[in-house]
Order: sequence, then structure tokens, then C-alpha cells
Amino acid sequence: IMNENETLVKLMKDMGEGVEKFKAKYDGRVANMEKQLNAIETAVARGQLPGGGGSSLSGFGSGIDPQATREHRDQFLAYLRKGGNEAALRDLQVKAELSTMDDPAGGFTVIPELERNIDRVLSASSAIRRVAQVKTITTGEYKRLISQGGTESGWVAEKTSRDETDPPELKQITINAAELYANPKITQILLDDSAYDVAGWLESEIATEFSEQEGEAFISGNGVGKPKGLLAYDTVANASYAWGKLGYIASGHATLLNDADKLISLQHALKPAYQDQACWIMNASTLETVRKFKDGEGNYLWRPGLLDGAPEILLGKPVFVDEFMDDIGAGKYPIAYGNFQKGYLIVERKGISILRDPYSAKPYIYFYSRKRVGGAVIMYEAIKLLKIASS
Repeated sequence: IMNENETLVKLMKDMGEGVEKFKAKYDGRVANMEKQLNAIETAVARGQLPGGGGSSLSGFGSGIDPQATREHRDQFLAYLRKGGNEAALRDLQVKAELSTMDDPAGGFTVIPELERNIDRVLSASSAIRRVAQVKTITTGEYKRLISQGGTESGWVAEKTSRDETDPPELKQITINAAELYANPKITQILLDDSAYDVAGWLESEIATEFSEQEGEAFISGNGVGKPKGLLAYDTVANASYAWGKLGYIASGHATLLNDADKLISLQHALKPAYQDQACWIMNASTLETVRKFKDGEGNYLWRPGLLDGAPEILLGKPVFVDEFMDDIGAGKYPIAYGNFQKGYLIVERKGISILRDPYSAKPYIYFYSRKRVGGAVIMYEAIKLLKIASS
């Protein structure tokens, strides 16, 4: 009997140890899963996901504190209303990896969901921002080497000597991220009203101002303290195209756009390599003129978008309306056609910062808001213009 009891005790002891080992093993897995879920929650809140090469997260558990992210959001909204503890807010935004402690211009980084909503408005209102390449940078400027081609090549027999070939010519393009600001104001009485949507108001004010300033600069900005716009570059008749200038097709009339064939010529001025993602950009007034063009059989060249929110179609390519494009007039460039993904680059430093100013215009509170953005043509042959001119 004693042997049986000992055996039973040993069996129960072994089972207990087995349960403890099982518990320790899976407690660790559960803890790791919780850690990963917290990282995912933070990444989603900030509009980032690991992988794909575009996220600042190197993997799950990268050191971002989800609690700090939530506390930063609460502190930021409190700062908008009352000012709050600025030292604590700055510490929280560093912990949430939204900025560093060093910000010589002052201000605080907006919460990620507010920034995403502002970016969404900017993208929806600017045709160039919708079709161009947009790149986030961490410095004040972006440099890129562009090959102009020109590498020599040829056919040779197996034992024939190979002449040395010239290397391709490279051009360095530098795009500076200029500072764009908005300074909306509101009364403290409205801020004291807990039912008033301060974040929504601020989002609307900043997005409206930024979208107007950006939209104009991407089309006509001179590149001095702002992006260099599409229509600010030197141009040349496409038959004499040279790197560094945008090629154009003349409308055939000194003041009017009245020849639909010129649109076909403009489209075919673009090399086949750029046609895949090509599209049209013009303002609403020009689009009205273009919509009335018909082919030889009386069919309209323009076609409405087949799906809700889809762009209209002209000669098989999407049409985007941008009110900052030129109107039809002598010497103007009312239509651009090209592959803007390859032809135009927008760079911006991530993060919109806000500085609360309760002193400059009492009883109003100013919210000085700023972001850094730049833009420039990076591939001249990928964009063509229509010029209102007889030749």
C-alpha cells in the first residue's frame, strides 16, 4: 500500500510540475501576444504598420509606449483648451515618438489622427498632390540624382574589341522643404465650452489654409521659400525638347483652344514609357471647353467617370481638375499632360506643429500651425504642356 501511495504522490507531483511548466510556457506566449497587440494598436493609431519599408517601426515591441500615446492625446487636447502643462506634454510626445525634445521653433506636434485628417483634405483638394509622388523626409532638404540617359552601347562579335562607352549623365536635384504656416484664432469662451469640437475646428482651419497655399505653389510657385510649381519652369517647343525645360505643343491659335487635334498631339508628345500612368490636369473653365470637343463622327472626346468619385476620361486618360491651372489665354498653359508620379516630387517633413498664443490678440487665442513641404519637377520629359499660341 505504501508503494502505491508513494507512486500516487509522485504521479501527482509530476502532474503539478507539468502544469507549472505548461503555465510558464504559455504565460510567456500570452504576454508576448499582448505586447504585439499593444504595438499594433499604437501603429494603427499613428497610421503606421510594420513592414513594407515605410514604417518607423522596425517590428513589434519597438519601444513605443501605448500608454504615452493615449496620454499625449489627452494632454494635447487639454493644451488646446487651457494651455496645460507644456513640459509634461513635450515629454509625452517624445515618449510617443512624435518628436524629439529639440524644437527650436517651439510648438507641439499634433496628434496623429488630426494630422491624417488634414493630409486627407490636402490630398483631396490638390490635383498635383493626388497624382504626384509624395515622399516623407526627416531633414530640411531632399537630394536625388537623376540620370539623363546617354549610356552608349552596341553589338559586337565574340572576339571583337569593345570600345569604352561614356557613362550616363547625372543631374542632382535638390528640393528644400519650405515652411508653410496658418494662424487661425478663436475666443477663449468657445474653448471653455466642453461641447465645442476644438480638434475638428482646428483641423478644418488648418486644412483649408494649407490646401489653398499648397495647391497654388505646386502649380505656379517660384521655388523661393515655397515649392517650385509646374508652370514656373522654362518651356520649349516639344520638337526642340531639351532637358531642364518642359516641352509644349502649341494650340494653333493665338488666343483660343479650338482644335481637338492638338489634344491628340499633346498626348502623343509624351514618350510611350510614361503613358501608363499619364493623366490630364486643367481647371474647370478649360474642362468646359474641352468637354465640347467632338471627333469626326460627332462623338464627344470627353467621357464621364463610370464610378462614383472616379475621374473623368479624355482620350482614354483620367482628367483632374485644379483651379490653379491657367485659364485659356494668349501665351498661357491651361493643360498639362504627363506621368506626374515620375515627373513631379513632393517632399514633406512628417509632423504638423502647433504653438498656442493667448497673448497677441486678447481675448482671442491664436494657434500658430506650421509644416515643412517642398515640390519640384524631377523628370522633365515625363510632363508636357499645351500652350495657347499659333506656333
